[in-house]
Amino acid sequence: MSAAPKRIEAVPSAQPSPDAPASAPQPDEARKPSRWRRRVLMFSVPVLLAAGGGYAWLTGGRYVTTDNAYVQQPLVPVSSDVAGRIVEVDVAENQQVEAGQAMFRLDPEPYRIALEEADAALAQARLSVAQLRSAYSTAQARLGAAQAIEEVRQRELERQESLANQGAASSAALDEATLAARSAENEVTLAQEALSAAAAALGGDPGIATDEVPAVQAALAAREAAARDLAKTLVQAPVPGLVAQVDSLNPGQYVAPGTQVASVVETGDTWIEANFKETQLADLRVGQPVEVEVDAYPDAPLHGTVESLGSATGSQFSLIPAQNATGNWVKVVQRLPVRISVEADPDHPLRGGMSAHVSVDSGHTRLDNLR
Repeated sequence: MSAAPKRIEAVPSAQPSPDAPASAPQPDEARKPSRWRRRVLMFSVPVLLAAGGGYAWLTGGRYVTTDNAYVQQPLVPVSSDVAGRIVEVDVAENQQVEAGQAMFRLDPEPYRIALEEADAALAQARLSVAQLRSAYSTAQARLGAAQAIEEVRQRELERQESLANQGAASSAALDEATLAARSAENEVTLAQEALSAAAAALGGDPGIATDEVPAVQAALAAREAAARDLAKTLVQAPVPGLVAQVDSLNPGQYVAPGTQVASVVETGDTWIEANFKETQLADLRVGQPVEVEVDAYPDAPLHGTVESLGSATGSQFSLIPAQNATGNWVKVVQRLPVRISVEADPDHPLRGGMSAHVSVDSGHTRLDNLR
């Protein structure tokens, strides 16, 4: 017996009522726009940041900066050219002085006495020249007399020889005349030697001026040296600037020649020494503008110019240079001193050793170097 067929009933699909409200969107459909925005941001933001960073890097590098920079001013040592004891100190610490202004004085008495001795020696030398001139005149007169006597004796000898040839003169008379003539010749020779010696004492020139005679010139030089030593008992400032290290100077203190006893900081000559890394020197040139910020005046930037680049790194001038040929060599970035002239600002005086931050406008960016 066959099975009865199943009856299939059609279920009518639900039709939305025209008056029913629209159904809400499914969750997957709502998340699609937010996912798209996130993906765009995930890719676009890094790209934009990379592009911006690359642009900033390429257009950067124009300003070369370092904070390894210091104010420099000449520190001129003060010393005495002569030895002596200090009798007076005329300046105080940090006092402004001009070139040639008195700083301290040494006891002048020993040098005054030396000058008087030099004056006496000079007078004696000039007196000796006068005596030499007198001796020269005497030698001249003696030579003239000897030559006159020689001429007379020579004529007498010739007369005796003539008479002897005629048999009218004895041999004794001839011998006497010959001896007298030879004696007169010797006197002339001695007088000539005396005259030459007197001329040599006058420098070989009898008409020479007194102060040009070598002995007098030596006395004059000694006198000038004594006068100079006396003048040097007054120690003066070598340059204009600020006095330093004079607190240790006291009356009664003995000062040796050439020993530094004080210093003068030449404030009129000021520059910045900036030590740039060797990797920063590619675009540095003399004449480039510089902005300087001194730590003591952070709100008062100064303006300057690159004046020169150092001839060698600092390590080359060290007392014990590094031995780079050894086996334990380690590469260290070197620094080169760059001298920067700076415009003076009376309202912000600079002092040697002050720290500074410098920024050099090289006028070149990294993009320029790639072109």
